[in-house]
Amino acid sequence: MRTARFTLDPAFTVGTVDPRLFGSFVEHLGRCVYTGVFEPGHPTADADGIRGDVLDLVRELGVTAVRYPGGNFVSGYRWEDSVGPVEERPRRLDLAWRSTETNRFGLSEYISFLRKIGPQAEPMMALNLGTRGVAEALQLQEYANHPGGTALSDLRAEHGDRDPFGIRLWCLGNEMDGPWQTGHKTAAEYGRTAAETARAMRRADPGVQLVACGSSGRSMPTFAEWEATVLQETYDLVDYISLHAYYEPLDGDVDSFLASAVDMETFIEDVVATCDHVGARLKSPKKINLSFDEWNVWYMSRTEEQVSALDWPEAPRLLEDNYSVMDAVVLGSLLIALLRHADRVTVACLAQLVNVIAPIMTEPGGPAWRQTTFFPFAQASAYGRGEVLDVRVDSPTYGTKRYGEADLLHATAVRGEDGTVTVFAVNRSRAEPLPLDVALNGLGLTSVVEHSVLADADPDARNTLAEPERVAPHTAEGTTLDGGRLSAVLEPLSWNVIRLA
Repeated sequence: MRTARFTLDPAFTVGTVDPRLFGSFVEHLGRCVYTGVFEPGHPTADADGIRGDVLDLVRELGVTAVRYPGGNFVSGYRWEDSVGPVEERPRRLDLAWRSTETNRFGLSEYISFLRKIGPQAEPMMALNLGTRGVAEALQLQEYANHPGGTALSDLRAEHGDRDPFGIRLWCLGNEMDGPWQTGHKTAAEYGRTAAETARAMRRADPGVQLVACGSSGRSMPTFAEWEATVLQETYDLVDYISLHAYYEPLDGDVDSFLASAVDMETFIEDVVATCDHVGARLKSPKKINLSFDEWNVWYMSRTEEQVSALDWPEAPRLLEDNYSVMDAVVLGSLLIALLRHADRVTVACLAQLVNVIAPIMTEPGGPAWRQTTFFPFAQASAYGRGEVLDVRVDSPTYGTKRYGEADLLHATAVRGEDGTVTVFAVNRSRAEPLPLDVALNGLGLTSVVEHSVLADADPDARNTLAEPERVAPHTAEGTTLDGGRLSAVLEPLSWNVIRLA
């Protein structure tokens, strides 16, 4: 196997990683909330019903911004149903997931959950611009953020939350380009609604940060035209435009699945180009950043049949994908793609946090455990903070049906404030180890702190209720740093974290 190579030099950088890049997502879907983060009566639950074992894992995972309450769920969401005395909250039909929503977990509980995670956990609130609009958005903003002395802010205090929630980051709807969305709109219709909502919210609080809905996937027939039309209306009123992408091995095409990040990087670059084109047309010096606020491996082809069979249950088992080592390697590659574009992707949310296509799984009344995908995210969040160095690989390639020739090596590197460097690398080869040679210029690095690997002789190995610790990272041997050159061998189908000091 030919050696893969790249050079690291502090003079060549991409941008600084925004902590929000390590966000996640809690939607009222399946068991993400009920028996996920929230299960009164569970042996580890606190007085508010939050599972302590889940909290511990969420902290270990290292999530920052947490998007809520959807997702498709938000386009039928009535925020008023989710506040006040729990026993008085109404039960509602959720059209998005054909389930019954009890509203036992609502806005106050969400904010409380974030505060229990710690100060790094920031609310990212999605607004219903499907069945509702400007007036309801302003009402929610007043209830959540105004300090007091108005009807809605005083109602919040009456409900037991005297202090404002301090929500700064708001999503102006969700996937409004999708015909599956309750209240689906054309780009022109949505652009006007988003603009008027943004304008009104900024009057109430000029410091809000707003995310306009971009396309819900690069394969949408209106992709790019949608972004251009929406930004024409909202460019000076919003801070971000959203991207959503999910990947699975379609028709058994594993080689293309392993190269999913090729598509993600193209998606990012296409949206950046569209944003900058609109900015140029408007002669605006402003740059719109990207909020990749839904991304993951998701075996979506199984979902429609699951949902159509439901008859309005509470918290059904939905989208509970059990992830393999191969899935974890792909997820790590997607993280690399996000880091490689940290100059413009400044918010990202792994969808979702618990049980639903999630890195954390739970059993009602039982344990919580880490899926294979937990490890790449936790390591990226722990060691991927700082300045992203420009990595341009010289790698052997392999053929894929969807993306043509793809590099076997997918990599990036992040330099921390203390001068340490972490290399994140994926070997996409299913059969062969990949020798790696990295030239280190002007970084003052002298030692390998750790080379952690997630790989397994069985690429289908998984963590389950019966075997919750079947898969975990292990330490690689033989990785050296000598004379300004890093040498390593990446195991077949592997996610690698190489820490240098």
